[in-house]
Amino acid sequence: MSQHNELSNELSQHSTQASITTRTVRAALESDHQHGSVIPPLYLSTNFTFAGFDDKREYDYTRSGNPSRDALAQALAELEQGYSATVVSSGMAAVTLVCQLLQADDLLVIPHDCYGGSYRLFTHLAQRGAFRLQVVDFSRDDLIDEVMAQEPSWLWLETPSNPLLRITDIAAWCNAAHQNHCQVCVDNTFLSPTGQQPIALGADLVVHSTTKYLNGHSDVVGGVVIAAQHDLGQQLDWWANCLGLTGSPFDAWLTLRGLRTLDVRVQQQVQNSVEIAQFLAQHPAVKQVHYPGLQQHPQHALAKHQQQHFGAIISFELEPDWIPCVLSALQHFSLAESLGGVESLIAHPATMTHAAMAPAARQRAGICDGLLRLSIGIEHSQDLIADLQRAFSQAAHQFLAAAQNQRQSTDSKPNKAQREVA
Repeated sequence: MSQHNELSNELSQHSTQASITTRTVRAALESDHQHGSVIPPLYLSTNFTFAGFDDKREYDYTRSGNPSRDALAQALAELEQGYSATVVSSGMAAVTLVCQLLQADDLLVIPHDCYGGSYRLFTHLAQRGAFRLQVVDFSRDDLIDEVMAQEPSWLWLETPSNPLLRITDIAAWCNAAHQNHCQVCVDNTFLSPTGQQPIALGADLVVHSTTKYLNGHSDVVGGVVIAAQHDLGQQLDWWANCLGLTGSPFDAWLTLRGLRTLDVRVQQQVQNSVEIAQFLAQHPAVKQVHYPGLQQHPQHALAKHQQQHFGAIISFELEPDWIPCVLSALQHFSLAESLGGVESLIAHPATMTHAAMAPAARQRAGICDGLLRLSIGIEHSQDLIADLQRAFSQAAHQFLAAAQNQRQSTDSKPNKAQREVA
């Protein structure tokens, strides 16, 4: 598996001049040296022959290494400016893989508003003594010295955060961490390499759920961990093989196919998101909008500085009583978890993506019962805006009618004096 690491480095050196659009489209093309196919073949074989006694070829068993999986790994390592990538079976498998780098005495510091599945894994592993855990608000730069005083071994950054889109200053935290012999892993799922390259900002590892933007079609579950250094990449490869976390060749091949349209998909999604966020910010029914692309977002300047775009996730708050009516009225948003596909989705974090968090933890993170999260797709933006407007209007009419019925019911009841006369 070290050979694909070296090839990844070689590819990176020869293609850094091209734009990310070109690199995503050209990923692994013409890599078939046997027949010269433009699109790389899919290697479904579980095992590979030895050349002879005690003479192993590059691949021997697909759990340990596979050409289709390595093609995706090489492409993702290059896009994230990393040394190597380890492709695994899911986003949570990627998180699990990183956890293997920690010892019982190590302190892991995580965001208080990270993805609910990650939060659940971190807290339960810490309860079992796998490592020590601290939960902080990484959007507060004034906490850097306080966190570093605890002598952490790893920082886990998620920026923008899920679902409130808080922004962490990656370079500032990485600089402080490295001065204190601490390493940093950044979950870059919400932006993809088209929007942010954490390794260039100092991160040691980058994690993606490839299920999301990298594949982009909501038909493959996968994950990846990209390492900035050779030794970390080797450790990750060893643990992935040891634990059986590696992804299937077919899923890797499909993800590589999806990767080729990443940049054009994300461009349309971001354009739609800016328009929809502006609409939500002006609507009287919306209490608050969380989107870094809005100038009123408290970390708009930081997002503009360290990101290439503002992403295609928007969260916003309504009156909690409105939620069921709004969700049932929408026609162009599917009520579903996940994100990053070409289709628009809506989720209720408190009962869906972050249901694994205790209510008190959700409250501390700011995830209220009236919060909704949108994953914006590539549909026409005006259709999506009209759909939201229609859902809000239906909810308003429903609650206005309910209020009128309640008043009429109250007015029709005899008051105390009337009852006494009666």
